[in-house]
Amino acid sequence: MRRILVLGGTAWLGHKIARAALDDGAEVVCLARGESGAVPAGVRLVTADRTAPGAYDALTGEWDDVVELSYDLKLVVPALEALAGRARHWTLVSTVSVYATNDEPGADESAAVVDPVDLTDYGQAKVAAERATAEHVGDRLLVARPGLIVGAGDPSDRFGYWPARLAHGGPVLAPTAAGRFVQVIDVADLAAWVVRAGAAGTTGTINAVGDTHTFADFVVQAQAVTGSTSDIVEGDDAWLLVRDVRWWAGPRSLPLWIPVEDSGFSRRSNRAYRASGGAVCPLQETIRRVLDDERHRGLDRERRSGLTLGEEAALLAEHPSRMGR
Repeated sequence: MRRILVLGGTAWLGHKIARAALDDGAEVVCLARGESGAVPAGVRLVTADRTAPGAYDALTGEWDDVVELSYDLKLVVPALEALAGRARHWTLVSTVSVYATNDEPGADESAAVVDPVDLTDYGQAKVAAERATAEHVGDRLLVARPGLIVGAGDPSDRFGYWPARLAHGGPVLAPTAAGRFVQVIDVADLAAWVVRAGAAGTTGTINAVGDTHTFADFVVQAQAVTGSTSDIVEGDDAWLLVRDVRWWAGPRSLPLWIPVEDSGFSRRSNRAYRASGGAVCPLQETIRRVLDDERHRGLDRERRSGLTLGEEAALLAEHPSRMGR
């Protein structure tokens, strides 16, 4: 039986990977503080503070695959020192945020990455983690660089904002669609691929990203799933920014909205991911699962990303196309 160690495993993606590995017939162990949730039933949790001496002492024996989710060198390096010599394969989950520019459609894994000079920056910290891991693991390493991870249970609300908002009804404020794209990876696809790639001994660096869709197509598909007939009211960048609407994520944002000049962020090549057996769930199916989850959690709940209905209503009242209505 394969032995898989997930460094993490109680939060969203780690939990999905642990579940996928268990379903694949592996013995699965997770090392975590246990503060982000529980591991799946049937997975063994070793509770430890990874910054403390002896954190890895309970992890005896050989491992067929170790899956590292962290970007913090204070966690990444001690794990490598303790475990790299006993791992047949090592998977580091990194990010497409490591790339230095986002202006080239179809860019692949050979694109230049940022210099890791500020380790408080997520992308730079992931570059540092990639390099440290390569030094310890060598040719046994798979660096997985996901794009935007979406799916049921997503704690960020970046993707789920849109189907939830469309399902709610009424006019919907959106960024100008022209020149904008959406590229996501369903968390279930990513977790299953991480497990399969580890079993196959896949190595190298791979962008774990889905197919690219225009923003307009994403909205149309979300409308089809939700049954929405809402008017989509576009605001151009200057109009939104002067009203303190924010890019991409977080409070008072329009999720997934990024500058047109950075549209390459959502247009990266997934050729290597596909070639290594990576699956891409149809976008409508992902939207459908996310909508079910949003309804379960409550369409009117407070979200970590997006405009509140009150904020949106105030903005729509100022929109030139709707003034006086």
